[in-house]
Amino acid sequence: MIHKRDFRAVPELAASVQKVPHSRIRELAEVAMSMDGVLRLYFGESNLPTPEYIKQAAMRALSDGYTFYTENAGLPSLRRAIAAYYTKLQAVDLDPETEIVITASGVQALNVALRSMLDPGDEALVLTPAWPNGSSIVAMSNARARQMAQPLRGDHYGIDFDALEAAITPRTRLLLYTSPSNPLGWVASEQDQQQLLDFARRHNLWLLADEVYDRLYYAGRRLGEPVPSILRKATRDNAVAVVHSFSKSYCMTGWRVGYLIARRDLAFKTAQLNEFIISHASSFAQKAAETALECGEQELARMLERLKENRDFCLGALRAMPRVTIPEPDGAFYLFPKIEGLTDSFDFCRRLLTQTKVGLAPGVAFGAGGEGSVRICYAADRSILEPAMDRLGAFLRAE
Repeated sequence: MIHKRDFRAVPELAASVQKVPHSRIRELAEVAMSMDGVLRLYFGESNLPTPEYIKQAAMRALSDGYTFYTENAGLPSLRRAIAAYYTKLQAVDLDPETEIVITASGVQALNVALRSMLDPGDEALVLTPAWPNGSSIVAMSNARARQMAQPLRGDHYGIDFDALEAAITPRTRLLLYTSPSNPLGWVASEQDQQQLLDFARRHNLWLLADEVYDRLYYAGRRLGEPVPSILRKATRDNAVAVVHSFSKSYCMTGWRVGYLIARRDLAFKTAQLNEFIISHASSFAQKAAETALECGEQELARMLERLKENRDFCLGALRAMPRVTIPEPDGAFYLFPKIEGLTDSFDFCRRLLTQTKVGLAPGVAFGAGGEGSVRICYAADRSILEPAMDRLGAFLRAE
């Protein structure tokens, strides 16, 4: 029997993308972008422009003919520069040909890594509150993100390893964490790293570390010293991968250049996946990134001094406000204050925006453990931070 086709039926979107929620940060930002005079502290970027020496390097690259395709894994010269950078700053020796893959942003590095680690139906443990893109990419892979809230213990965030152990199932394939953390500013200690690595080994998991903010670190022996990478503790044969980007440390958010450091089989496969997603990062942007690594230390040091001053100013202002609890963050450029009695952070941020023109990111956007807090990006100028803190304090006192 031949069944007649119902031409009135409308094809539906894929179930995997239907599971991906709209970014609550972007949702609020879209309201803010329709307004004039907003003090914008919701996005994770500095308002400093890309340094001139990086822009000049891109222009030289254009003049030198870097306008063609590159290898899927990225320019060999940039991969060699990254390897040299890790040898110098992390005492980690990498093979630039087989263990480093250049990507069109840190989020694309996260994307190709997760796509290579997860099958449909698998589960990923994600330490949260965290940048929501990781959990969303897991969902796009037809897998399940199990968000594991990091508890606030006294004045520092920690890791609940008992909860991690209890969350393991036969489908658990990986653990994703971020250090320094967006939004917490938390930095994994050496003990934390060892416990995470031991946990992953014990349960035969991939361990995926987002270390994008590693140079934005205030608790080292000197300002500018990077957070020690998990790669210092892992062997090159371990199921460990690190996501990185040029966006934050070098004010290159719009350039879209990142990279993945991984075990050889994973690096090989992610380079192949680049072909089907973006082919490769922009060739002249890769050359600019190479110059950022080779010539950027002085500029980075100046930015870090400014960021630390901004952090300390905002900490002082927040600690003088009613109902606010705020741990001192050791890295990144975010503050994540808890506000006593707050149960709907999106509504709070929306009202703050419309009534005072201060734009913050709602804590609920960052997953389990985020509700009741807001995220403040303190990478802005003091001319923005000072009135923003004044208006936030007045808003809280009037609540």
